[in-house]
Amino acid sequence: MAEGLRERKKRQTRQRISDIATGLFLERGFAAVTMADVAQAADVSVNTVYNYFPAKEDLFFDRSADLVDRLSRWVRGRRTGESATRAVLRELREEVEAVSPRVGLMEGYSRFMRVVHEAPTLRSRLWSLQQEGKTNLEAALREETGAAPDDPLPGLIAGQICWIEQTVFVAIGHEMLKGRNPEEVSRDVLALLDDIEDVLSEKVLNYAVRGDG
Repeated sequence: MAEGLRERKKRQTRQRISDIATGLFLERGFAAVTMADVAQAADVSVNTVYNYFPAKEDLFFDRSADLVDRLSRWVRGRRTGESATRAVLRELREEVEAVSPRVGLMEGYSRFMRVVHEAPTLRSRLWSLQQEGKTNLEAALREETGAAPDDPLPGLIAGQICWIEQTVFVAIGHEMLKGRNPEEVSRDVLALLDDIEDVLSEKVLNYAVRGDG
């Protein structure tokens, strides 16, 4: 169904508020910016900001839905003959090889990471989002494999896959904080992904292979 005018205006307003808030956070730091500051800069009421973003952390992680659904979406979209873990490794390699901003390979990402490192509430929110992503991934693995509710394997595999993703993102963030070129970091992380695959067990690498049916 096509997006209506009202929905489009709401989406555009939400994005505008988010973009302005991000600029303020990067300029002043997370703790120094209030919701009132964001409202004033966006020329809207404070209530309007709260209508779109219940908390200041929601303003910073405005794309959290993608963060918590990414791994489960990649697993559900895996190719015929491809396992859950290999699908995630492939998706990560493609993003890294493309020097994609979606994995932090862009100029200015170091400023974003510094804001996170300096704000305990943002680090806490990021941890919560990661745990939510793991829960979603485990649910997807159970559904895709038909595992019994008391089968521990989907949870164990989800933990391994989340470790892969977090290792990659931590490595990218660490290197970008040094002010390195995104293309150089991309090459190093591609090598890291090879190392990660080498240390994973066959059970992890071959779990939930998609059949022809």
